Amino acid sequence: MILAVVGPTGVGKTRMSVALAKKYNAIIINCDAMQVYKDLNIGTAKIKESEKEGVPHYLFDFVDVKKNYTVADYQRDARALLEKYKDRNIIFVGGTGLYLKAALYDYRFPKEEEEKKDYSNFTNEELYELCLKKDSTCTIHPNNRKRLIRFLEKKDIETVPAIPLYPALFIGLTTNREKLYQIIDDRVLKMMDEGLLKEVKTFYDKNIRSKALMTGIGYKELYEYFDGLCTLESAIENIQQKSRHYAKRQYTFFNHQLPVKWFDVNYEDFNKTMDEVINYIGHQK
Repeated sequence: MILAVVGPTGVGKTRMSVALAKKYNAIIINCDAMQVYKDLNIGTAKIKESEKEGVPHYLFDFVDVKKNYTVADYQRDARALLEKYKDRNIIFVGGTGLYLKAALYDYRFPKEEEEKKDYSNFTNEELYELCLKKDSTCTIHPNNRKRLIRFLEKKDIETVPAIPLYPALFIGLTTNREKLYQIIDDRVLKMMDEGLLKEVKTFYDKNIRSKALMTGIGYKELYEYFDGLCTLESAIENIQQKSRHYAKRQYTFFNHQLPVKWFDVNYEDFNKTMDEVINYIGHQK
């Protein structure tokens, strides 16, 4: 049996994955794009050893932060684990839906890109319209010209419709928007209390400016603070805001790309949510 515990950042996926792994004697495979990197611990909310409760965890904390770990790399590594542990129950956990889809579906990568089209004479509005024609779920801001062009230049890299190669149940955890945003804001403050500033400064002092650090939420914003481009207060507010926006994008992907069964998390009694999920799984066998 393959389960995937998905949902927006901060909703409680880690806790659910460990509980389910203990229930079904399963291994856990990470599908969070940032948690693959070594030493990016606080800012990625990476699971601590004490929280694993003896459950084997894979594809966490194993890539040097100076390297660029791609979707293709993840597909290769995840499928190797799927083959190695094909006789075990497996639980994927994380918020990077693209990684999950690449692992479990017939998701293919193109050959070298042909000569890129020149978009220099297009207005931002025209670029945005082209993006919507390519993908009606596109959430890129109309004024973000660089990302719009990058999105248009990106080739389709999957078969349509997507064909599942590994049968899986997709368990989505959710809560109301107001509650989720409060969780996200509070978690950012907790990360700061736990030493996120020191964690980022360690890489900054070594002048490491890899893709992971310069694009990862929580790292990019604090690099801007260390560069003197903003105050610490505004950096923290930016982390909170971008984390909330990321949660929106996660919902969009999961709702449009994967057959997710959603469960509202009961934070006062998590066991009730756990029971609902187990009951659902039992009726799917």
